[in-house]
Amino acid sequence: MTTATTHEAELGSATRKVARRLTPYLALLYFVNYLDRTNIAFAGPNGMNAELGLSATAFGFASGVFFIGYLLLEVPSNMALHRFGARRWIARIMLTWGLVAGAIAFVPNGSMLVALRFLLGIAEAGFFPGIILYLTYWFPQRDRARVTALFMAAVPLSSALGAPLSSLLIEHGDGLFGLSGWRFMFLLEGVPAVLLGVVTWWFLTDRPRDASWLQPGEREALATVMDAEDADKQREYHVGLRGSLTSGRVWALAFVYFGVVYGLYALGFFLPTIIKGFETQFGTSYSILERGLINSVPYVVGAVTMVLWARHGDRTRERVWHVALPAFVGGAAIPVALYLGSPLAAMAAVTVCATGVMCALPTFWALPTTFLTGAAAAGGIALVNSVGNTAGFVAPYVTGWLADLTGSQKTGLWVVGAAMVLAGAVAVALRAAPAGQAPAGTPAATGTGAGAR
Repeated sequence: MTTATTHEAELGSATRKVARRLTPYLALLYFVNYLDRTNIAFAGPNGMNAELGLSATAFGFASGVFFIGYLLLEVPSNMALHRFGARRWIARIMLTWGLVAGAIAFVPNGSMLVALRFLLGIAEAGFFPGIILYLTYWFPQRDRARVTALFMAAVPLSSALGAPLSSLLIEHGDGLFGLSGWRFMFLLEGVPAVLLGVVTWWFLTDRPRDASWLQPGEREALATVMDAEDADKQREYHVGLRGSLTSGRVWALAFVYFGVVYGLYALGFFLPTIIKGFETQFGTSYSILERGLINSVPYVVGAVTMVLWARHGDRTRERVWHVALPAFVGGAAIPVALYLGSPLAAMAAVTVCATGVMCALPTFWALPTTFLTGAAAAGGIALVNSVGNTAGFVAPYVTGWLADLTGSQKTGLWVVGAAMVLAGAVAVALRAAPAGQAPAGTPAATGTGAGAR
């Protein structure tokens, strides 16, 4: 066996071991993370809004204020992870977010709910971009969309499994420990983050060369490939930390992410309310658990489709249309949902939108990591995520405000569709990566076909 063949075999073996060890665990962390940030959606229409006296606008503000604190500390948090290591920093994030998430169970009024949601955003800041950065330490560019999709499958799974779970806790936890059902849900769902924070301290490994669970040849093969990719990006694009924070392309990517995430959080926070509204709109009647199960359908479909779509993107090495096309389809589908004549037809349109959102998200993260590395990747990824996630504040607040203003969810969903379609258009205009400063004769990334980065 030649040296090159041996190296390729060791690299393949290392990549498989890394995927088996890290991907399920990181997905579990994100499952808990996403559940803790969105479970307010199930609390709202199931007792919280009535008990705390929240209007649709106030509920939207409480849901979205999380992202203000999140936005303020994203970049500093990701730089801290880059400096101190993922194991320590992610463990710290999880411990603090779990404590704050559980404390929401004891809020006496809407003002305290807003304060704790803001603190929850501060506590969680850096988790998601930190994991995206962490994946760039362990997986070559050719595998990154697929691995990111497996990690991000936690989002639809959290929504799919979290909906009936949260509904069951609300329904059967009412009165336990003297708490309302929605309060019991917040308390119990904060515990896993605290426990997993302790596990993370011992389980994660910062870099491939630190991985005692890989064979020496596997460690060296993987580390060599990752170092070579980083060196190639730095040589071709010359993007430093300051450049990543001031680059027009990075800010444009943040807008693309904003548009897709707008759809994600508008659905995440208001789909339970929309489903409850079917009772008035169509004369139906559902239990709390039935509403939770209906809420899960779009996310089950989205979870399967996003993984298959990301695999296709990695196989073809095409990135741009794997982001833009789902954004176009999802954006076109969602506004018509509430104009349809039955709950089944409306949920079919919602499912198409949710699937579009889920398919666009993992491949999107292959775009900034095409030309950012090292500290520039830490800062740029955090910037894109923080600016994009302002949609987490804007979407529920604007959707709630428009619902109060018009007496209907329809206008808010038209805004969701427009944001997603515009995001897809900007992705197409940007193409896959900047032209770079590669040596003469090196083809620039075009964003289409096998030559796209």
